[in-house]
Amino acid sequence: MALHEQEVPVGAVVVRDGIVIGRGHNTVETGESALNHAEMLALREATQAVGAWRLNDAVLYVTLEPCMMCAGALMLSRIGGLVFGARDPKFGACGSRIDALAPDMGWNHRVNIISGVLADESAALLREFFSSRR
Repeated sequence: MALHEQEVPVGAVVVRDGIVIGRGHNTVETGESALNHAEMLALREATQAVGAWRLNDAVLYVTLEPCMMCAGALMLSRIGGLVFGARDPKFGACGSRIDALAPDMGWNHRVNIISGVLADESAALLREFFSSRR
């Protein structure tokens, strides 16, 4: 959807017990807000679906490594897991640029992270989007 709306094509879903409870795709441009990252929107929808802000038994799947803002939201939501595709060398906060969720950061919550899932496909989609904009 984001691609067709001229948004950076990043999508996210939050899954709990095998059921999607939150979805989001970037709407930074159309929503005119830097807060409208796919992860933030998916987390918001998930917390509304379960009626609580804690998502410790859920996993967020996203096509691109989360930025600092989104990594912070994942930590604060107590998300149980994160699975992402492509790394983001410019803004990635889960190991690429910085590692905001690293166990040695001393947080009172730990997010289980799996990276590189469908990374080539995710990166290709992003390259296609940015090359069409130049």
